[in-house]
This record gives sequence, C-alpha cells and structure tokens, in this order.
Amino acid sequence: MSQGPDYSAVLLAQDRVAPYVHRTPVLTSLVIDDALGAKLAFKCENFQKVGAFKARGAHNAVFSLSDEEAKRGVVTHSSGNHGAALALAARTRGIPCWVVVPENALASKVASIRRYGATVVLCPPTQAGRETTCARIQAETGAHMVHPYNDPAVIAGQGTAALELMDQVEGLEVIITPVGGGGLLSGTSLAAKGRNPAIQVFGAEPAGADDAARSLAAGHLIPQTGPNTLADGLRSSLGDLTFAIIQQNVTAVITVTEPQLLAAMRELWEVLKIVVEPSSAVAYAAVKFSPDRFKGKRVGVVLTGGNVDLDKPIW
Repeated sequence: MSQGPDYSAVLLAQDRVAPYVHRTPVLTSLVIDDALGAKLAFKCENFQKVGAFKARGAHNAVFSLSDEEAKRGVVTHSSGNHGAALALAARTRGIPCWVVVPENALASKVASIRRYGATVVLCPPTQAGRETTCARIQAETGAHMVHPYNDPAVIAGQGTAALELMDQVEGLEVIITPVGGGGLLSGTSLAAKGRNPAIQVFGAEPAGADDAARSLAAGHLIPQTGPNTLADGLRSSLGDLTFAIIQQNVTAVITVTEPQLLAAMRELWEVLKIVVEPSSAVAYAAVKFSPDRFKGKRVGVVLTGGNVDLDKPIW
C-alpha cells in the first residue's frame, strides 16, 4: 500500500488547483432547515467544471506531475465524471489522455469525456476489465495512471471542496458526502479534521452498494459485488488508501434506499431549484431520512455532481 496523503497535502492541493476549478456556491433553505430541525449548508459541486467535484482531484493529479511524467500523458478508468475531469485537466496542461470506460456507462457521460478531448477505450463492465485495459494502454503508451479515487493526489484534491465549505460557512459541526470509491469522503475527512478535530464526518451510500458501511463494520475491506443502484457513480469498491483514512476519521456511513435517494433528488430540484444526479442526492437523503442524528446541528452537505442523463428517465 502506498503512502496516503495528510492535511498538508490538501492545503497544497488547494493552492495548486485554485487557478483551474470553480469556487462553488453554498445554498441554504429555511424550508429544509425547519423540516429537519437542523441548519444545512449545501456545497454545490454540481456547478463545478465538468459538473462534478472530480475536477478537483483530476487537476491536482495532473498538475502534480513532473514535465517528464506529463509528456507521456495520463490514463484512467471511469464510469464518467472522473474521466471527463481528467480529460479536461489533461487538455488544460496540453497532454494526451486515455479513458477506459465500461460498455454500460451512461451515454451522456461518455460524450462528455470525448468533448474534453480524451481518447475513449471501451471495456467490459467489470473491475477486471477496467484494470486489464488500463494496463494495456499504459504498456503501449507509457501514460501515467491516475486512479479515480485510490490515488494520494486525487484524494488530496477532492478534500479542497471541504476546505472551501468551511471557509464559506462558520461553525459547521458535521460534513457529509456520498461514498463510492472513497476519494471524496477520505479527502473531506482529512480537510475537515485537519481544520477542526471536533467536527464529525459522515459518508452516505445506497443500500444496494453498501461496501463502505459493511467494511467499516467488519474492520476490513469488503469488495463491492453486484451493486444495484441508480447511483452509477457509487458502484465502486473502496480502495486501500481511502479505506484506511475513512477508518481513522469517519464517524459512520449511512445507507439509504433507492426510493429515499430519488425523493431527496426530487426535493433538491423542487426546493433548491437545482439538478443533481442520483449519486449526489445520497448525502442529502441520509440527512433527510435520519433526522434525529443531525437535529440541532450545523451540517455541510456536499452535492457532488449534476450530470443527469436526460434521455434516461428515472422516475
């Protein structure tokens, strides 16, 4: 296992990515606060470049490379948002990018990757298929592998959203994010605990893809098998780096049902007037359907992305 990042790495990442990413807004709602008996601050990474927080980790990873490493390009595997983010970061630095994409990925997300100039390589929709195809491209091109989440530079970059949120909203007692592979949750926990050791950090995930909750309960990694959820960005298994950080810093991972995440997604649309993807709505669903856990607290909710496939109705 390689060395994971720490709080200082998140601070360095904040300086490194600042010229390339948006400082996203924070939204609040008296209607939601009154209903839940808590004060929620929604960090809107759905308004981030490429429509997702992934732009942070990708730019930190690409701009961390030496010139010698960078000139050979970068490669990754991704169901969508990370691939688009890496493609944009590579284009910004002027280097090649290859993205290995499962054959069943959302067409809208694949189109986004191509729009940013990456070469898309389709693979079987399995972890083995992704890794084998990435390894082949690395061998052929010498490209640097940027893992979607189990990468120190990616983890540190994702943590910059929490630093911004804590700058924008004073007195937060809780921050909650979705968790798939764990890059955002682990990076958030490093940032939040580094800034305020007393803050609580929670993860949220679909009950049909609950490897993070099961892994924390068991005390060891339990790989994701047969995930069954609309939240396509949360079907990955935790990595060894992300799990170690989450084990140390995260209070709990809360699971939500598919009807709950859809209800949360709809409410964010109807009340906040914003579109978020199912993977993003999971964090709010966890707060909405576990209100006693958060009652009376100031809660930061990271809304991770807004890349909804409008040609694929979910209701």
